[in-house]
Amino acid sequence: MNGRLKKRSYNFNITILDRYIIRKFMGTYFFAILIIIGIVIIFDISEKIDDFVDKEAPLRAIVVDYYMNFIPYFMNMFSPLFVFISVIFFTSKLASHSEIIAMLSGGISFNRIMYPYILSALFIALLSLALNWFVIPPANRKRLAFEEQYLKTRTEYNRNIHYQVEPDTYVYMESYNAWNSTAIRFTLESFKGNELVSKLSAETARWDSTTGKWRLNEYNLRRFSDTSNTVKWGRQLDTLIDITGADLVRRKESVEQFNLRQLNRFIEILRLRGDTNIKFALIQKNSRLAIPFSSFILTIMGVSLSSRKRRGGIGLNIGIGIALSFSYILFLRFSEMFVHADALPPAIALWLPNVLYALIAFVLYRLSPK
Repeated sequence: MNGRLKKRSYNFNITILDRYIIRKFMGTYFFAILIIIGIVIIFDISEKIDDFVDKEAPLRAIVVDYYMNFIPYFMNMFSPLFVFISVIFFTSKLASHSEIIAMLSGGISFNRIMYPYILSALFIALLSLALNWFVIPPANRKRLAFEEQYLKTRTEYNRNIHYQVEPDTYVYMESYNAWNSTAIRFTLESFKGNELVSKLSAETARWDSTTGKWRLNEYNLRRFSDTSNTVKWGRQLDTLIDITGADLVRRKESVEQFNLRQLNRFIEILRLRGDTNIKFALIQKNSRLAIPFSSFILTIMGVSLSSRKRRGGIGLNIGIGIALSFSYILFLRFSEMFVHADALPPAIALWLPNVLYALIAFVLYRLSPK
C-alpha cells in the first residue's frame, strides 16, 4: 500500500444480503405483531364480554368500531417491544447458524452489516410517525366513542372549574353537570392590568349548543371604575365566551383524537386558559415523536446483543431483549410522572428514555464483535 493505509469505502447499494436481512427483520416484526395482537384481543374479549352483553353492543360495532381501530393504537404503543424482540430473535438465529461469522469472514464490516437494519428501522419509524399523526387519531375517535357508549360510565360532573378564556378574562364554575349542560355558581371576571373592571355572576348557567351561548339565570353584573361602581340584576342573560360544554367534560384521552395541526391548536387554547390538562396534550405530542425514534436505538441494541454466537442458544438473548424492551416502555411511562410533578418539561422528560438507552446502545455497539 506504499506506506499508506487504504480508506475503507462502503457500498450503500442494496445487495442480496441486505434484502435478505430486511426481509427477515420485517417478516419477524409483522409476525410478532400478529401473534401478540391476536393474544391481546382474545384476553380483551374475555374481559369485556360481560359489558358487551349488558350494553347490547352490536357485533359490527365491536369488530369494526372497536377492535379494528384498537389494532393500530396497540401496535404503535408497543412498537419498541416488537422491534426489539424481532431483532433479537432473527439476529440470534443468524448468529447461531454462524451466518454473522461468515459475513465478517467474507470481508463485510460490522458497520456495513448494520446498514439493512437501519433501513428497516427507518421504515418502521416512518410507519409509526404516519400512524401517530394520520391513522391513529381518527381511529381513536371511533374507539373512544365506542368505549364511552358501551364500556365506560360517563363522567357527569366536573367541579371547581377555573379557565382563562381571554388574556384578561377568567371564568369560574363551582360545578358543571354534563347531563343537563348546567353550571352552578357561574362567575366571569374581566381585568384591566391588575384591576378588576367587571364581574358577572349567576346562580346557574346553561350551555346552549344550538346558539353557542351560555344562558345565565338570576345574574348580577358589577362594573368597577375609579369614580363609581354599578350593579345590574336580571333573571336571564345570554352571553358568548370562548368555552363550550364539551370543553368542560373533555377527558385526557381526548388528545389522542387530534392530528398534529389540531393538537398544536388545542395546546395553544389550553395554555391560554391555564388548563392543567395541557400536560396530557404535551405528553401526547412529545410521545408521538419520541417513540418512533426509539426504533433506531432498540435496533442497534438488539443487533449488538444478539450478533455473538452463544452456547446456550437464543433463549438468553430473547430473555435479555424482552427485559430491556419492557424496561424501556416502563421508563417511558414513568417519565410522564416527571411532567405531572413539574420536575421536568415534557420535551425533556419524554426524550430522557431515548437519551439513556442511546448511551446503552452505544456501549453495547462498541462491545459487539467486529
